[in-house]
Amino acid sequence: MRENTFMSPRRNFPKGRRPKTEDREITTSNQSVEEHDDGDFIVRKITGSSSNKPYRCPGCDQVIPMATPHTVAWMVGDEDGRRHWHNACWAKRNKRRPNTERTRNAPRF
Repeated sequence: MRENTFMSPRRNFPKGRRPKTEDREITTSNQSVEEHDDGDFIVRKITGSSSNKPYRCPGCDQVIPMATPHTVAWMVGDEDGRRHWHNACWAKRNKRRPNTERTRNAPRF
């Protein structure tokens, strides 16, 4: 009977048939351009490990804690207008109603 012998991992490609790096399209960025009614936005998905400080989401006005995955978006050509959004807030930003601030005892119509 054969003893436990360790085998080398199998090759995914036959010898000499590995695709050349020029043939493959490799995207190293998780940045994309999205078209919306109010213009084109550059959108970047941020992982939790690369998020090293808290931000305030313009969609819900809540704090995005450190190490939380979120979305950074800005209009094309306006890098100074970058804003950090919760992923859900960015996805639903066009469906959001204006926030009406009321006093505690104000009637709701």
